[in-house]
Amino acid sequence: MKMRLVFLFLTLVVLVAARPKAGPKQKCKSGPVDLVFLIDSSRSVRPHEFETMRKFMIDILSTLDIGLNATRVGVVQYSSQVRTEFSLKAHAKLDTMVKGINEIIPLAQGTMTGLAIKFVMDTAFVAEEGDRPKVPNVVVIVTDGRPQDRVAEVAIEAREKGIEIFAVGVARADMASLRAMASPPFEDHVFLVESFDLIHQFGLQFQDKLCGVDLCVESKHGCEQICESSPGSFHCLCLPGYSLNEDGKTCAAIDLCAEGKHDCDQICIASPGAFTCDCNAGYKLNDDKKSCSMIDFCSFGNHSCDHECVSVLNGYHCRCQEGHRLLEDGKTCQAIDLCAEGKHDCEQICIASPGAFTCDCNAGYTLNDDKKTCTHMDMCNTVKHGCEHQCVNTPGSFYCICPEGQLLQEDGKSCGTCKSANIDLVLLIDGSKSVRPQNFELVKKFVNQVVDSLDVSAHGTRVGFVQYSSRVRTEFPLNMYHTAAEIKAAVMKVDYMEKGTMTGLALKHMLENSFSESEGARPLDRNIPRIGLVFTDGRSQDDITEFAKKAKEAGITMYAVGVGKAVEDELREIASEPTEKHFYYTTDFSAISTIAENLKLNICPAESQGEIEVKDPCACESLVEFQQATMSSLEQLTQKLSAMTARLEQLENQLLSKK
Repeated sequence: MKMRLVFLFLTLVVLVAARPKAGPKQKCKSGPVDLVFLIDSSRSVRPHEFETMRKFMIDILSTLDIGLNATRVGVVQYSSQVRTEFSLKAHAKLDTMVKGINEIIPLAQGTMTGLAIKFVMDTAFVAEEGDRPKVPNVVVIVTDGRPQDRVAEVAIEAREKGIEIFAVGVARADMASLRAMASPPFEDHVFLVESFDLIHQFGLQFQDKLCGVDLCVESKHGCEQICESSPGSFHCLCLPGYSLNEDGKTCAAIDLCAEGKHDCDQICIASPGAFTCDCNAGYKLNDDKKSCSMIDFCSFGNHSCDHECVSVLNGYHCRCQEGHRLLEDGKTCQAIDLCAEGKHDCEQICIASPGAFTCDCNAGYTLNDDKKTCTHMDMCNTVKHGCEHQCVNTPGSFYCICPEGQLLQEDGKSCGTCKSANIDLVLLIDGSKSVRPQNFELVKKFVNQVVDSLDVSAHGTRVGFVQYSSRVRTEFPLNMYHTAAEIKAAVMKVDYMEKGTMTGLALKHMLENSFSESEGARPLDRNIPRIGLVFTDGRSQDDITEFAKKAKEAGITMYAVGVGKAVEDELREIASEPTEKHFYYTTDFSAISTIAENLKLNICPAESQGEIEVKDPCACESLVEFQQATMSSLEQLTQKLSAMTARLEQLENQLLSKK
């Protein structure tokens, strides 16, 4: 409709310009329009021809209803370049427009029509230059020659943006180029005249059809919905969603549902030329407004199912997890206890889980491969009992025995000719910065645990303490304290050194100083074992190889205890053979107390001199000691039997509670 109005407007304009000059000019109003003249000023347009074109534009403007709220006019001339003479917003009155047209100076170069159309599209019809929204954009191109660039593509782009193009060719103009530029239908938008003198005649062919009677208003057109006028005629149209019947006047609603032109999943509801989708009962329309999904009644949160809610069409039902059964209320679930129901084949103990069971055995028995029956447990063959000599089975437990002439040690597993020995022990303790103060206190407690396991005296075990970091400091030598209490008190008073980790330097100090007779080490000919214990939490910053080797070559039994970032290879290099009995490691300072419990420094030498007294086995004192050792062993056995009895009572109570 808008294009028709524009066409009527422009045709009226040119016809009025072509009418005889006698009598007053009548302005034919067709509504507001934004009109741009695109004038060819190439060198082929002679001066008097350009003057004719100038007069042509002025004559057309005189027929228009000029104003910022009516018809706005802009003028652009082009040749090899494009130039705006005045924009749509430049003039609000006819006289100022006429003055602007008379001041135009031709460019007189080539003919770049495509460039000119692109310029008008991008520059002339913009809000900054006066273009109005929802107002028709019209271009009248006047040219006398063939374009020197491509016009078809840019003209299509301009038309797609809603610009209506009228192409007026004069003399040498190319008809194919005019048709490529103009809007369809070409018979309404393309004009070709022989010379510029005749340019005003291109609208005469429409003279009888302009400003005539609007047949849609003045006649009984018979259109059911919309009547659209055209010069000297009319035709009927239908509203959106309707199609014109064969009679050319009445309209019928377009039923897209009936025609199958929809993509509804379930139900299509028709409206004229459109449709909406709906779903069957029990389904809901998805966000795409086309597909349907079953309504999840469980999601409403009011189902009260004990375990699982299962949605079905138009409702839901409850379901129990595996091993449970649904009760009569249809919501509550109850665990199936196969043990209580006697639905099992366990020989001794049945352990229930919902809908299933596992078998177990009483204390002193082991479950067979069939996972049902039980066999009396041979603890000595099924566990790592650790007995050094021989393991003896008892119901559900075991105990260790030693060969004749040897005693069972305090660990209840190892055997020896004695339970304690006299040694010279030097502790090399890492006091580097990485240990940190709170952990150094744990290290001191570790040292005191080790001291508690020793028989400390002037003639028995002697203990020396050396702390090292970037330097080495003897906290107290072997001959300073003669009781465990004195040593433990001195250990707790030791100040933390911090700084680096010079383990090699500490080993050198121990070898050259700590085990010297001047610091309390007893002479080698007295056969008192010398033991060095190195505690560290990180890699040494100096070489340990030389003095670790020399210490062991000097007969010193070396123990290595590492924590945290201590390097295992260094610890093993320090430790005496066999390494596994002289090397300990834990990742956490809080666990070093466990190492202290497992660390065994007591040594019974095959031959000893001086400090170890050989007693007569028949002497009274020896008999008393033998009696005390025997009573101690019996006491340990009694404790084990009591623990076993308590365990049996516990298992019996568990069985009774399950019945």
